[in-house]
Amino acid sequence: MKKKFIKLLKEKNPDLSQPELHKVINIFTENIFQNLKIGKIVEIRGLGRWYFKILKENFNARNPKTNELIYKPKRARVRFKASKQLNKIINE
Repeated sequence: MKKKFIKLLKEKNPDLSQPELHKVINIFTENIFQNLKIGKIVEIRGLGRWYFKILKENFNARNPKTNELIYKPKRARVRFKASKQLNKIINE
């Protein structure tokens, strides 16, 4: 997926080199990771937003294979909510 994305960027911006495009994508993803790590919501207009949701601890979870009770501690999950514009494009 990353190679395909770089190829599309190269077609749109032929003056940028391959290493420069890699650097741009790495900075973009690193910025999203760092902001999520400190608890900020990352929103890109027209694309969507990344946020995390805290899941409660669970004392009554079961292992489906052995049916044994297990404890699941409090944890965070990253979620992505697509914008209305992106949903419209996907559902056309």
